[in-house]
Amino acid sequence: MAYCNPSSDRKPDEMASMEVGSGNDVKVHVFSSSSELIEKLHEKWSPVKKKPYPAMYSSVFGGIVLDPAMMVIPIDDHMVHRGHGVFDTAVILDGYLYELDAHLDRFLRSASKARITPPFPRSTLRSILVQLTAASQCKEGTLRYWLSAGPGNFLLSPAKCPTSAFYAVVIANDISQCKNGVKVITSTIPMKAPLFATMKNVNYLPNVLSIMEAEDKGAFASIWVDDDGFIAEGPNVNVAFITNDKELILPSFDKILSGCTAKRLLELAPKLVEQGRLKSVKTANLTIMEAKGAAEMMYIGSTLPILPIIMWDEQPIGDGKVGDLTMALSDLLWHDMVAGSNTQRICVPY
Repeated sequence: MAYCNPSSDRKPDEMASMEVGSGNDVKVHVFSSSSELIEKLHEKWSPVKKKPYPAMYSSVFGGIVLDPAMMVIPIDDHMVHRGHGVFDTAVILDGYLYELDAHLDRFLRSASKARITPPFPRSTLRSILVQLTAASQCKEGTLRYWLSAGPGNFLLSPAKCPTSAFYAVVIANDISQCKNGVKVITSTIPMKAPLFATMKNVNYLPNVLSIMEAEDKGAFASIWVDDDGFIAEGPNVNVAFITNDKELILPSFDKILSGCTAKRLLELAPKLVEQGRLKSVKTANLTIMEAKGAAEMMYIGSTLPILPIIMWDEQPIGDGKVGDLTMALSDLLWHDMVAGSNTQRICVPY
């Protein structure tokens, strides 16, 4: 079984005892009973005062788990050993779930592309997610959920897996507006092919390598450019630009993930057009030269909701400062998150 393991609770002497030596000098402990193993798992979490994962749902268990030591998934799940799974996320803010339905719809589109049939209808999945959030008592954080081909064996094909599996976890963390600008680089890591980039699947190795590459160079994250030379997206966020003519442009979604927050921004941004602050709002193909010549640039993602970008490949974007229009767009999204309509925000019945 794979299990959650907080990194801060391991002592140096414990780490040293786990180092593999040469020859036969390492004796591996064999747990004699499940109760002994459970006790060991609880040892890992006992020093942690505030549990970062207050609740998890597993269709394998058939219910909600509140003990983080028990938040496990089977190692023979095809999502674990074959990467055959999809996932999505929704924000929890002030006791409301933001854009759960939009994310759930995308989740099911991803599942269809991955050829995974959910174990429950959409209405049941939604009800489970709302009940899980309520059981967690978490008022601020994220709700992340996965659909896998399911456990059953270690074969490549999922044909003999009895059923698909649905997992979800509530992650307690602070959600706030991002007001400081960051630096980015152009990634040299190949981006995913459109089939995989347009579904939110669990194969995030390119994304991980892309952000590690950025961190190695002292940047926050990276930007992917597709094979045709057009701007694509960030490692787990969309990207947007404001031109010198005050046009808001997002890269077309035909080869990248259609971000729920990015699409919501496209719905809200025309308010700034009505106010005369923006000239237009659209999606389009942008070359790297056109993009780097923008007046303002930003990442767009569920937990940001907008993160200003002030430097790209050591070159300033515009005047190298956080732009007024970037923050105006951020204010639009933030207001939608904290005081938007009931179609966007679901009140959690704690």
